Amino acid sequence: MNWAGPEFVLAIIAISTGGWIVNNWIRARHGYALEDEWGGKTARADHAATQQLKAENAELREQLNHFTDRVKVLERIVTDKGQTVAAQIEALRDQPQLEDRK
Repeated sequence: MNWAGPEFVLAIIAISTGGWIVNNWIRARHGYALEDEWGGKTARADHAATQQLKAENAELREQLNHFTDRVKVLERIVTDKGQTVAAQIEALRDQPQLEDRK
């Protein structure tokens, strides 16, 4: 058997290429980063979109918490007797004004 023939070299190249294709197919199917020709990793295209959605989601949660606090204050004002709120406002007006210290 001739081990140094061109058929053997082509078979090695075909097996290596087939293995690389199968490896990347399995990685893509399961959501892992793909390998390029030199062994470097390439992030999936939707990874950036996922990160952007996570950032937007965090921002929206922060806004929701802020508005939840505001609604609690408004509910307290609406359900509180009007005299108590008026008394608190007048008490704030009666406090001495702090002068700016330079």
